[in-house]
Amino acid sequence: MKHLVKLFAATAICGMATSVSAAETMKFGHVGAPGSLFEATVNNFAECTNAALDGEVEVQTFGSSQLGKDKELLQKLKLGQVDFSLPSSVMSSVDDTFGIFEMPYIISDRDHMRRVQDAMMDKFQSAANDAGYHIVGLAENGFRNITNNVRPINVPADLEGIKLRTPNGVWRLKMFQQYGANPTPMAFSDVFTALQTGVIDGQENPYAQIASAKFQEVQKYLSVTGHVYTPAYVLMSKKKYDGLADNVKAALADCGSKTQDFTYEKAAELETSLLKVIEDAGVEVNTADKAAFIEASKPIYEQFADEVEGGQEMIDTVLGLGQSG
Repeated sequence: MKHLVKLFAATAICGMATSVSAAETMKFGHVGAPGSLFEATVNNFAECTNAALDGEVEVQTFGSSQLGKDKELLQKLKLGQVDFSLPSSVMSSVDDTFGIFEMPYIISDRDHMRRVQDAMMDKFQSAANDAGYHIVGLAENGFRNITNNVRPINVPADLEGIKLRTPNGVWRLKMFQQYGANPTPMAFSDVFTALQTGVIDGQENPYAQIASAKFQEVQKYLSVTGHVYTPAYVLMSKKKYDGLADNVKAALADCGSKTQDFTYEKAAELETSLLKVIEDAGVEVNTADKAAFIEASKPIYEQFADEVEGGQEMIDTVLGLGQSG
């Protein structure tokens, strides 16, 4: 009898262990360094999802390109090796529709971005779906500024000949070529060493990426250009998303929305605190002549309108939503 009791007890314990461990593990890979806005965003999304789907789904986070760089993560989503990633500029290489956010100075502030999202999200989701992805929610990378070791950048002509790292996105490359720089696409995880060794002279990123990656340790000048605002996308493969239960989809969408609110507040806070961190490291800061950059950007808009189907309509819509603010 005692043996039977022990057997029943052991069976019950095994059953409990099985139910406890039944939560599906989902991996969220991203390129953000510790202390970055990306890390804060992904952690917030994971905490929200894990609380909402306790016992059903457990989102585990992997930053600093542990699971791959941006392009690798896009591939791994489709292969089912990663469940979520947080691409930003690289989405313009997935579909030209996302290139609208590569147009300089097209997004004026976060409220403008929300209006664009409300009006055009179906278009972005359709483009993602056609490429095999699903956008769970939007976050941000933020407003980008230029750092380098050659000279302060006040007007586009100051970029002449500067070897500048850009993300893997065709329109960012074209933009800086138009400004006169020598742009070089490079994975984010390779940038610090490339700056340190002089392979490149500079790069362009939001303060949160600059400070968390410690670029202030290997850069002399920060020029506040605010030339591009880049959203970030909480992304899954469409195949994976379509296979989820309805309650899981609803929880992910809800957490995507809540995480966007969190990210926008955190980003605004970091814009102030991290600029001071960069300045305190001895980096010389100047505010660029934005009017000169906007004027120099006109050919990029014309090229986008000519080369991308519906490009001019997108430009007009986004600019119009900015004016309606």
